[in-house]
Amino acid sequence: MKLLDTRLPDIKIIEVTYFDDSRGFLTENYNKQLFESNGIKYDFVQDFHSKSLKAGTLRGLHFQNEPKAQTKLIRVTRGAIYDVVVDIRVGSPTYRQWVGLILSETNRRQLLVPKGFAHGFYTIVDNTEVMYKVDDVFSVEHYFGILWNDPDLCIEWPQTNNLIISDKDLNLPRLNEIKNTFHFKGIGK
Repeated sequence: MKLLDTRLPDIKIIEVTYFDDSRGFLTENYNKQLFESNGIKYDFVQDFHSKSLKAGTLRGLHFQNEPKAQTKLIRVTRGAIYDVVVDIRVGSPTYRQWVGLILSETNRRQLLVPKGFAHGFYTIVDNTEVMYKVDDVFSVEHYFGILWNDPDLCIEWPQTNNLIISDKDLNLPRLNEIKNTFHFKGIGK
C-alpha cells in the first residue's frame, strides 16, 4: 500500500496492491489493520455505489455538516472521473483551495477525503461507477453542498458544455453563503 500526498495535506491518494495474472486481478480494497498501520484510522460504517450513464455528469460538491460529518474513501470500479475536493475548514491554511485528479478503473487509485472537505466528481466516460465508504451514516438533515462553479473557488473542471447535473446541485449556494460548521484543528485532525 502506498500513500501519496496532494497539494492539500489532508487529502491522500491511496494505491493498494493488485495481483494481476491471465485470469484478471485480485486486490484487497480495504483492510482496517493495514490502513491503520499507515495512519488511516477511521471506522467506516456505510458503503455507497453510484453509476453515471453518460460522460459529462457532474455530482457535487457535497458534504455532511457536523455532527454527522463524513470521511470518505472513494474509488472507481468502472470508467473514470475527474474528482475534486475543496477545503471548507474555516481557519485552515488551505481554506477554499481545491485539488482535482483522475480516479479510474485503470489507475486503480483511491482517494481519502476527511471531514471538512466538499467533494464532487465529473465523469469522463460513459457508464462510470464509483464506490465509496463513509465513517458516519447518511443524514438528510446534515447533507449539504456548495455550487460546483462557485466563482470564488475557480475550479478548473474538464469540458462543461452539455453538462449533466441535477437541479439540486445547480441551485446550491456559494461557499461564502453557507453556515459553515467546519473549523481547522490542524493537519490530520
